[in-house]
Amino acid sequence: MKLKKYFISAFALLALASCGNKMDYHEYKVDDADYIKEMFSRVGGFTTTIYQQLDYDFGNYSGAMLSSATDESAYSHSGNAIEDFYNGAWSPSNAKSSIWSSSYKGISYCNLLLDEFQGLTFPDYQLDVDYLKEMHQYLNYQWEARWARAYFYFTLVRQYGDVPLKVEHMNAADANTLPRVAADTIFKFIDDECAAIKDSIIADYNSLGNMALSIAESGRANNLAVLALRARAALYYASPLFNPNNDKERWHKAALRCKEAIDACKARSMSLAADYMALFQSDNYKDTREIIFTRRQNSMTASNAFEKYNFPIGMENAGGGNCPTQNLVDAFEMTNGKAIDEADSGYDPQNPYANRDKRLSWIVACNGEQWPNANPNPLEIYNGGANAAPIPYATTTGYYLKKYCNPSTVIGATGANAFYHNYVLFRLAELYLNYAEAMLNYTGSGYSTAEGLSMTAAEAINIVRTRAGQPNIATGLSASDFKKKYENERFVELAFEGHRFFDVRRWKEAPDYFKTIRKMTITKSGDNLTFTTGTLETRQWDDKMYLFPIPQSEIQKSGGALTQNPGW
Repeated sequence: MKLKKYFISAFALLALASCGNKMDYHEYKVDDADYIKEMFSRVGGFTTTIYQQLDYDFGNYSGAMLSSATDESAYSHSGNAIEDFYNGAWSPSNAKSSIWSSSYKGISYCNLLLDEFQGLTFPDYQLDVDYLKEMHQYLNYQWEARWARAYFYFTLVRQYGDVPLKVEHMNAADANTLPRVAADTIFKFIDDECAAIKDSIIADYNSLGNMALSIAESGRANNLAVLALRARAALYYASPLFNPNNDKERWHKAALRCKEAIDACKARSMSLAADYMALFQSDNYKDTREIIFTRRQNSMTASNAFEKYNFPIGMENAGGGNCPTQNLVDAFEMTNGKAIDEADSGYDPQNPYANRDKRLSWIVACNGEQWPNANPNPLEIYNGGANAAPIPYATTTGYYLKKYCNPSTVIGATGANAFYHNYVLFRLAELYLNYAEAMLNYTGSGYSTAEGLSMTAAEAINIVRTRAGQPNIATGLSASDFKKKYENERFVELAFEGHRFFDVRRWKEAPDYFKTIRKMTITKSGDNLTFTTGTLETRQWDDKMYLFPIPQSEIQKSGGALTQNPGW
């Protein structure tokens, strides 16, 4: 079978044995399948292109992150396409369909590898010194591809619900006419695939013994990535958007899936890393303590684009960017564990950043902070300050973003530098929070256990809180109050990691969170600052937006096989 215009990684030419830890994503063109099949390195390179289709968000909307379509942040450049999500411009003809395109491309690559590139022996290279090691890696590609295919279907089902299920390589004409399959079937496919491959895929690329290639390929999915995907998908399937009748057994299964993943991480001596901020810096791929899987950036293109988008206005070449909202800042508790609006919390509205959860200073840059390293003066975010209005594109919320920004980056014309940015797709802290949510909804309490599930929801949350120096969650909370605390904890811990947009949707709570976006206004008189919170904007919400519209172009190509999501 001829494959016209297929693309594979240029690093295949260098042989996969020397791929290193960065998982290069360069491309080059080849002509047909026979060319790829000749060499292990070419098949390896083709496998690597699958990873290129994994999602990440370093400002996919001309600098705006998906967070700026939620209550996490507001993008400081008005008129950006991110506003389409909440200003009425979102539609089947403006469908925000990048995930549809990239996921189905990735699925096609997976199916092609599974259907066309199995059973190879590379006979011309059997005398190579690394032949057995290469064959060991080659035999693992099928499991990597099946994991990736399951992951792509997860990104599709969480966004669209029912989607076409394509599990074999086929031409475009046939693929375009596939009908949508029920979300129940898609979630079952994901769970079944993960169950089928979890004991076959390489468990740890750093512990391959005499089967290891010269450099550990830690950028590839291992068994923990499989278990983490299975757990997250089970949680989504149990959530109100996909579980309108609140089938408790779905929550039970989600808790079991999370426990299996957590236990596997603990068996590998994993725990929460001491340095939260380091989890989102350039060398985070080296972390073997908390991070399960990162979507790697091409090692040949270290970049400072993310910092240019998000560093404070007032710095040369800075864009202001995705500015954390007051909604998010208010979610950070006091160090005594009380919410800022609780009695006896100690919160002072005129000294609002004192005695707060340390994660506030790890994620958000506030007035008076020295941020980033190249900025010589403390941030002046008060009206008329060096980093504030009326300067164009200054923060509209009173804050700037730290998370994922490298503080050592220099974006000015003199001494500019750049770093890698690797997007965290799975980490252990999320698994603990996923478990807590599943247990709360299964048992009806934050403090209950169940057969085979000895850790309570509170105990799971407390593991996450302890890393931040926060006291244990209060005892005796009602289920509804515990749920509120849990959602707040998830908001804070996972901020800017791509969860909020989908969490609030799967909970079907968007009107409670996404409509009113709040800001901090700071005024200065002499040496005195006055802090005033208020509404930045009121955004539109329609319940049809719990799911994305199917792109109108795809419906047209299908000849009527695809139907549109309700309301669109």
